[in-house]
Amino acid sequence: MLDFARRPTAAIHRLAWHRLPRMVPLLALLLALLLPGIAGAQIQAPGLPNAGQAIRGPAVGSLPALLGNTGDTINTARAGTSTAAEGGPVAVGPIGDPARAAGPATVVFGAALFTRAPPSATDSPNPNYVIRPGDRVSVTIWGFIEASVVGVVDPEGNLFLPQIGPVRLAGTRAGDVQRVVEAEVRRVYSQQVQVYAVLLNASQVGVFVTGYVRLPGRHMGAGSDSILDYLTRAGGVDPGRGSYRDIVVNRGGRTVARVDLYRFLLTGQLPNITMQEGDTVVVAPQGAMVGADGAVRNNFLFEVSGRSMPGRELLNLASPLPAATNVVIRGTRGGQPFARYVTVRELGGLQMMDQDTVTFITDAPAPTVRVSVEGSRIGPSVLIADRDTSLCTLLDHVAVDPVLANPAGVFLLRPSVAAQQTRVINEAMDRLERQLFMSVSSTTGVAEIRAVEANLVSSYIQRARRTRPEGRLVVMDRTGRCADVRLEDGDVIVVPERVQTVLVSGEVAVPQAVVWRPDMRIPDYVRAAGGFAERGVESQVMIRKASGELILEPTEGPAPGDELIALPRLDPKNFQIARDLLNLIFQSALSARVFMN
Repeated sequence: MLDFARRPTAAIHRLAWHRLPRMVPLLALLLALLLPGIAGAQIQAPGLPNAGQAIRGPAVGSLPALLGNTGDTINTARAGTSTAAEGGPVAVGPIGDPARAAGPATVVFGAALFTRAPPSATDSPNPNYVIRPGDRVSVTIWGFIEASVVGVVDPEGNLFLPQIGPVRLAGTRAGDVQRVVEAEVRRVYSQQVQVYAVLLNASQVGVFVTGYVRLPGRHMGAGSDSILDYLTRAGGVDPGRGSYRDIVVNRGGRTVARVDLYRFLLTGQLPNITMQEGDTVVVAPQGAMVGADGAVRNNFLFEVSGRSMPGRELLNLASPLPAATNVVIRGTRGGQPFARYVTVRELGGLQMMDQDTVTFITDAPAPTVRVSVEGSRIGPSVLIADRDTSLCTLLDHVAVDPVLANPAGVFLLRPSVAAQQTRVINEAMDRLERQLFMSVSSTTGVAEIRAVEANLVSSYIQRARRTRPEGRLVVMDRTGRCADVRLEDGDVIVVPERVQTVLVSGEVAVPQAVVWRPDMRIPDYVRAAGGFAERGVESQVMIRKASGELILEPTEGPAPGDELIALPRLDPKNFQIARDLLNLIFQSALSARVFMN
């Protein structure tokens, strides 16, 4: 294992913008706007002047967003770094439902029962259908005697067969008709008689479905159809007005069955009742409703069987995820807004009232962070560390091959910094657009020139907005000493490979990689790349180290793995300033890895 030594530091060269001509104030302004996105991502090693702070990115969740308050007049989201109060609770749904929309529940539990098409009445009953008066049965006898009867089961439940007599069929399963009829025939004719009996069709009954359903009225079906079939034919329970827990079946002026669809949804229990002609199904008004959302498996509006719902019952219905630690309860008590923040355990002892909304959240910081290791390394690529672990401490546990790896070029890729750089770039582009399109021209000729310049600059602005910063943090100085920065969840530690070349780019004739030699100076590398281009100049050269550190006005030659960049020389002509300005900004951003082509 290679020890990342902590040696004395060296000062980092800064951009000397004061050396640019004073006649181009726009250049200084724009570079100052872009500079935080370039140099602000550099973390100084111990002992160096402070050129930027390690900034945490926005938290993955905020309480207003979890509660669904996206339409408030006052927007609490603000640009910049998030405070501890803004970055606490999160609510992540179940892994089996990644497409679930965040926010309060909007679907009533049980509404999915009536999303299918209503079942049509069939003339072919299933084998478990129980024969009742009015059903048609076909019986054929051949052999010693011959007879064929297609009859209807009479009100007494019998089917009359010539030379045999009445046969009791009411209460017999459709699949048992053959056995029952054959047994009765053989009681009279014991030999040389064959029997074939089958139920042809079941009688249709008319059932009234009323109350809070979508299509109240009389609906036809078989007596063996379940109450769900008749409710579906009536369009289902109205989810905004009807009750899923209080449904009754009336027959002859009295109640013969009560149905709670929640018992069917949760345990599969449904009253075993045979519907008869003239039965009435009544759906009662909707009871109190309580919504559950956030870190739960069942993100629904639940109907309360009484006036209030115990928190223990809501826990059983909503089924919180293991990550849920706390609950936000919102509702109304005594005509006044009500809110309470409790733990999941405390929720079991509370009572939920009508129209309460309960949001389950995770309000406990993770004790560890997940860090990835990429590049030339030996061992695992994912490390789990304590939240207060620093980079230097973790690097002591990263094994590398000293021949293949370049420890002095280690750098961090941090998602929060990438998000901050994106914001800084967009703000800079916004300021530039305002300056371009809100300036006043004194003459028509000046206006035409500015219009051309504005079109040119706008094309660069569009390119800049499409770029994606990588969030690189410079954490190593030129002596190989690391900055003792605290790691964040999602950080990526990159250990570059050791190379023996120097990349020469920018305003040179032939940008290319040149083999590093200890006796070569900066002019030697430029000559190896064909010399300076038309707009290149020896005084405008910078070096980007493998770690991402930028060195302006370098006095020493590049090291292996460094990049030597020739910056463009500015043309003092006013019309050319805008073009040179944007070229310089864009190339500087590229060299600092703020933009990625």
